[in-house]
Amino acid sequence: MTVSIAVPTLIIDTPAALESAIAVWKTRDWLAVDTEFVREDTYHARLCLVQIGDGETAACIDTLAVDLAPLWPLLADERIVKVLHSASQDYEIFAELSGDCPRPLFDTQVAATILGIGDQIGYAGLVKAMLDIEVDKSLSRTNWAKRPIPQPAIEYAADDVRHLAVIYPELLRRLDSSGRIEWLEADCAALTDPAMYRTEPEDAWKRLRGLARLPPVAQHRAAALADWRERRAVERNRPRRWMLSDDALYALAVRAPDSLDDLAAVGDLPATTRERHGAVLLEVLAGATRSDQPLVADERPDAAYKSALQSLQAVVRERAQVLAVPPSLLARRSDLEALLHAGESADIAPLRGWRRELIGGALLQALSAPH
Repeated sequence: MTVSIAVPTLIIDTPAALESAIAVWKTRDWLAVDTEFVREDTYHARLCLVQIGDGETAACIDTLAVDLAPLWPLLADERIVKVLHSASQDYEIFAELSGDCPRPLFDTQVAATILGIGDQIGYAGLVKAMLDIEVDKSLSRTNWAKRPIPQPAIEYAADDVRHLAVIYPELLRRLDSSGRIEWLEADCAALTDPAMYRTEPEDAWKRLRGLARLPPVAQHRAAALADWRERRAVERNRPRRWMLSDDALYALAVRAPDSLDDLAAVGDLPATTRERHGAVLLEVLAGATRSDQPLVADERPDAAYKSALQSLQAVVRERAQVLAVPPSLLARRSDLEALLHAGESADIAPLRGWRRELIGGALLQALSAPH
């Protein structure tokens, strides 16, 4: 059944209008929040709109027209629940601009997963499932930095919080009746740590995929290059790939050129990158740690390992079926692999909080059983 949501759209593009809206929002128990931003040619996202809904209005704050400083204390007010869908990208922006993440958080994607509505269901899928409304995805490609924003795009942006304002009370009711509200509170609390949304240059290598396939010394060269790339991207506010692509990074780490002539022979390295950064890249490679200890071990699973992993996965599937939730909510493959390596000392979600009671004990029992 389609739900009709007759909530007016409010455009906030002056300091006075923002101040007036905040005075109202301060009285609410919860606020639906969303953002629109652009990031195609920058390292940092450029925030263009902040949408806030309270069930009575759906407001679009033009962040290119007003200073958001008065908004941060509102979002930091822990008396007000902040309702977002898949909050990580929004929270990355909030953490960068304000230094912290709004809390308490009610993430509707997390709530839907806990209720078995979907496994990491997207916003459009959730709106369809709960309100039987089709979201016009074509408007997601709007250039939010261009002014004026077309009215259909404004309504699309406002709909994000307009719909969340209807979905939130129903999800809350279902969580309460199922006795799973504490699950949501624990998982959402973990998402409000601003450290989650920062990448320290020295840890940038952890973002690299397939690092384990490289020899140990090449891994350390790749880590040094990733550190340099991260710092350069932040400094210039340009995407990492504009500084150095992953393919070029891996090629440099493996071939380890030590002269400009050798650098020119690296096919994955564009001439423009070599001309701009060639000397610096050679310095980074020369200064990389020379260690035989890998950053990431390339462990090829044997038959016993595969059997043990399958046993753990079967435990998770069986418990998930009983609870009518996706298996990944209880334990991801990476969790189970860490458990096989580190045993009960593994720092994984299934051995903490509500998951330990539901699945942790069963996993540890299965781990100790002969295979």
